[in-house]
Amino acid sequence: MTSLRLSLSAVAIAAVLAGCGSNVKLDENAGNAPVESRNPAGNAGGATGGAGQSGVATVDLGASRNNAGSNLPRVVYFDFDSFTVKDEYRNVIEANAKALTADRNKRVAVEGHTDERGGSEYNLALGQKRAEAVARALTLLGANAAQVEATSFGKERPAVQGSDEAAYAQNRRAEIKDK
Repeated sequence: MTSLRLSLSAVAIAAVLAGCGSNVKLDENAGNAPVESRNPAGNAGGATGGAGQSGVATVDLGASRNNAGSNLPRVVYFDFDSFTVKDEYRNVIEANAKALTADRNKRVAVEGHTDERGGSEYNLALGQKRAEAVARALTLLGANAAQVEATSFGKERPAVQGSDEAAYAQNRRAEIKDK
């Protein structure tokens, strides 16, 4: 039985080694390999020492840094009577946290809002919890706590006027605003 296993193992190893073999010689064209020129003018780019003829546009890093984050998504919406940040707004939190970690001088205010249902005190407390939930998520992703301020406006600044579920859904939010 043992000799049969040894024989089968030897046959299997021989088959694997035969499968790995190749008849192609790798260094057959090593000295004559074709080289494609991608420079239409025929020179070798910066190696020729041409002064100021580069086709690359200059980039003002200061201007792009100042504009970084200006077009980021800034609103996180919540379910009714909830201050749980939903997974679908992870990209909003991550993008803003990334902007804050890239520029430690940047400051944001996270404003929590509610729909019109509920009392004023309840809505202020719920708006604060929503703002703090977003602020906490930002700091967990790298922003400093000093960069983020959470405030609540309750139901005082609705995004949409109306008393239907569509209007309520638009008003249950936290907005991230630059300071």
